Amino acid sequence: RLRLFYRPERIRGLWARMTRQGEEKTMNDTMGMDISKDTLDAYWLSRCKHKQFANTKMGLSALIRWIRQTKALLVVFEATGGYHRLLETCLAKHNIPFSRVNPRQARRFCEGTGQLAKTDRVDAKMLAEMGALLELEANQPKSKTLHDLKQLATARLELIKDRTAAKARLTISTPSLLSQQIKRRLRQIERDLTQVIEAIDDIVAADKDLVARAEILMSITGIAKVTACAILTEMPELG
Repeated sequence: RLRLFYRPERIRGLWARMTRQGEEKTMNDTMGMDISKDTLDAYWLSRCKHKQFANTKMGLSALIRWIRQTKALLVVFEATGGYHRLLETCLAKHNIPFSRVNPRQARRFCEGTGQLAKTDRVDAKMLAEMGALLELEANQPKSKTLHDLKQLATARLELIKDRTAAKARLTISTPSLLSQQIKRRLRQIERDLTQVIEAIDDIVAADKDLVARAEILMSITGIAKVTACAILTEMPELG
């Protein structure tokens, strides 16, 4: 399947064969969703319809009513940080299957189909076609706990990057004023980092299931607490 990303003629040929074989009703019943901070651009592939909704609770209610017109539909969207969280929670609440794809995977699929234009509507259509062509499977919704862990893990990595960059600047900063500012920044980063790590530990400790899975992971040679938490966050499907 990954090789299809780099063979546009194979993708177009496969798409045409699926349509000719009369499978479009099941294969095409997908909805691509391009997510931004304020809006959701939805493209219903089997109906060739595009609609835009506000990325709010009211907008999602209207989206759900639109989706409810059919019983068999897979919603495909890119993982876009915090912007997709409200959509994912709403779809899970209404038992609507969805597939959350990696933005890099979606970009490669777009390149493979020869699609160069980039608008919200085009991206939504591309995601719908990707879900139908690759027969993407539905994902399990993440709990609020895992969402919080993900955000904290991302914040931890950003703080580590900031610390590394600040230490590098400290080695080349000659004016005493700059050196003092960088040192203050490093102390603040360390305090923030300590708070984030403690918050991660508290979340894991409060969830018996996470504690059990973390202990299993840490029993493996070479996996410590930080790595175990990263695995729990990025791969919640692990039993």
